[in-house]
Amino acid sequence: MKKDKKIQELVDSYGKWVQGDCENKAGGSARMTKDMYPYDTLFSPIKVNNITIKNRVVMGPMGNLNMCDETGRPNNKMLQYFFARAKGGTGLLTTGLIPISHGIDNTVTEIGKLSMFPRIDNSRTVFSGWRDLSQGVHAYGSKIFIQITPGLGRVGPPTCLVSQKKFPVSASFNPNFYIPELPCMRLSDLKLKKIIKNCGQATADAKECGLDGVYLHGHEGYLLEQLTNPAFNRRKLGRYSDWQCFGIDVVKEMRERVGPNYPIMYRIDLSLALNETYGDKMDSVKSLKKFKNGRTIAETLSYMENLIKAGVDMFDVDLGCYDNWWLPHPPAGMPAGCFLEVSRMVKDHFKSKGIKSNVGVEVPVVAVGKLGYPDIAEKSLRNGDCDMIMLARPLLADPEWCNKAYAGKVEEIIPCIGCQEGCINEFIEGGHPQCAVNPRTGFEDIIPEIPSKPEKTKKICVVGGGPAGVVFAIIAAKRGHNVELVEKSNKIGGKICPGSVPRIKYDFENYLKYLENGIEAAKDIPNFKIKLNEEATIKWLKEKNYDTVIFAYGTKNVTPKFPGFEKIKTIQATDLLSYPELLGDAKKIVVVGGGVVGCETAFWLKYEQGRDVKVVEMLPNFMEGVCTANRGHLIHYLNKEEVELINCAKVVSFEEGKVNILKNISKGVPDPYNTWQPLLPANIPNPLAKKIGSETLNLTIEADLVVLAMGGRADETFFFDAQREHVASELYNIGDSYRAGRVLEATRSAYNLATRI
Repeated sequence: MKKDKKIQELVDSYGKWVQGDCENKAGGSARMTKDMYPYDTLFSPIKVNNITIKNRVVMGPMGNLNMCDETGRPNNKMLQYFFARAKGGTGLLTTGLIPISHGIDNTVTEIGKLSMFPRIDNSRTVFSGWRDLSQGVHAYGSKIFIQITPGLGRVGPPTCLVSQKKFPVSASFNPNFYIPELPCMRLSDLKLKKIIKNCGQATADAKECGLDGVYLHGHEGYLLEQLTNPAFNRRKLGRYSDWQCFGIDVVKEMRERVGPNYPIMYRIDLSLALNETYGDKMDSVKSLKKFKNGRTIAETLSYMENLIKAGVDMFDVDLGCYDNWWLPHPPAGMPAGCFLEVSRMVKDHFKSKGIKSNVGVEVPVVAVGKLGYPDIAEKSLRNGDCDMIMLARPLLADPEWCNKAYAGKVEEIIPCIGCQEGCINEFIEGGHPQCAVNPRTGFEDIIPEIPSKPEKTKKICVVGGGPAGVVFAIIAAKRGHNVELVEKSNKIGGKICPGSVPRIKYDFENYLKYLENGIEAAKDIPNFKIKLNEEATIKWLKEKNYDTVIFAYGTKNVTPKFPGFEKIKTIQATDLLSYPELLGDAKKIVVVGGGVVGCETAFWLKYEQGRDVKVVEMLPNFMEGVCTANRGHLIHYLNKEEVELINCAKVVSFEEGKVNILKNISKGVPDPYNTWQPLLPANIPNPLAKKIGSETLNLTIEADLVVLAMGGRADETFFFDAQREHVASELYNIGDSYRAGRVLEATRSAYNLATRI
């Protein structure tokens, strides 16, 4: 099994980084500081082929699914989404992936030949959308590349088998990523040559539409990589049995169609890192066995040289693929600047060999991976780790990132929290890109940038200082309402406070600081007041005679009274994180609840506190509903440190020093450590999934401490009491006190109400 030593070091570090000196630097945590201001390197121009980009910031491709008419023409939602980032100062924007293989790759087309992807390959009826997009972006002095993909292949949704009675396709007979029992059919050379022609035509059309360049999606295990990586391409006959040929032929065709002076960018991974991630599992897991022969670093660098000869002008480079999805989609728990060493390797290689593009200029290398922190971004450029930095989710969190960084207003940047709730999960489940901390993202077409003044100024009380309460209070006060925010504790933040304690949650801590900054700035607004250590009651609210009361007081912890509850020491996970000293000298810890809070707490207990941890979960899978990248990262590194994850298990009772559970031991119980296959959305049944039987076994686990992480439950009692007592003429319940959920729902409900009330 081939392994690269450097890749192994990097992969191993993505779990253990919290154990070293990791404060505010690449490879560790990151803060929204401005020690390196002014950011003269970040905001310096760079030349790519024949165009000059005004700064070194690239907006990464955040899939624009469902941001188009069903014919594929970009709609106003997509246009306004990009215009906001161009207005925000981004130098180069890139679209989400645009397939050009409809009719060949069956996974990219919906029933009735409709599309959830924007298209440029359909007919001239789509061109007007692209022309409007390029002109609108140019109005702000930004450039924009269209990202095209030859297809999804084995990582495409296999719903085509049901809707079209057609199998997914790939370079060879490969298992489908979502349902590995389904095979993907081998594409013929004839169809591959048709895709190559389509790439050339799409490039020519992009140039004619005024787009500034074309960006090939060649990483992450999509169809282009399936054909250009021997892990997936095991063809024995024909031109494309040489794994380099397809990619080179695509670039040559594109270059021939547009001439020498039109930029072509290529997205690539230096390594799939599958062998380094899974080790011996590559021999034992059926759906991984075929993929052991991935490109080495040396092979990838050689391939990149040949791509440059064919006509590529620029690369961005990372690690991983869908089967270790947390690498190409680094979540909250990954360190800042996680792929800077990767971009540095490529940059140093080009420099040592004097490699230049066909127009005689250096080939810029774009760094990706958690770089939305101005100091770390600037330092990476000054150190020569890269030539540009790519920001995807940070620009969804704050489209004004560049303008604020350039002006030195770093503390005003809305930080990405790495949750991937709105940007990834939302469109996987059928929506379009959104953002948990910026409710306007994806709604720029319907929500004005500056909310209008209210027709009538109201006296408003906001009960609860979590994200929902804070977001509502600040916006409503800025609009002109008289707002009083009441929080019963001594600080704002709600569940964000304990949630930001583990080092892997440094992005959460940044967001907490942003909320605190917002409250501090709001104190200068004459019509805003905040009261900490003040608990609102029905009597108190009635006496204040408010026009409107907003209830945003959060959830109530679930604390089931198991038999023997009093015989063992228990604590809520949120309480333990708030007061770590309560951990004491407990060595053996059982976490009850395998949702995101339970698994993050288990990670903190193991990696930062060095305790022996086991996690018990009733459901078949841990962290159901959480983004595949986030759950994969946590589960993989919990497994690496031998944290036992016990699924399909119910706590029956407690004894002194013991937790008694009933564990389902049927053959159909899923492997709790499976991170190479995603959980399908609840509304998409897998007809090939194994049925879980009813065979159970009673087990006893030793424990010095039981940590309860069974979630929070919306408790509307206070709201209903206030409604019955008519404490004000207008009452609204938002955030977790209405519906226990995520930051995404809390901020969205708060923002929507605050801009309309």
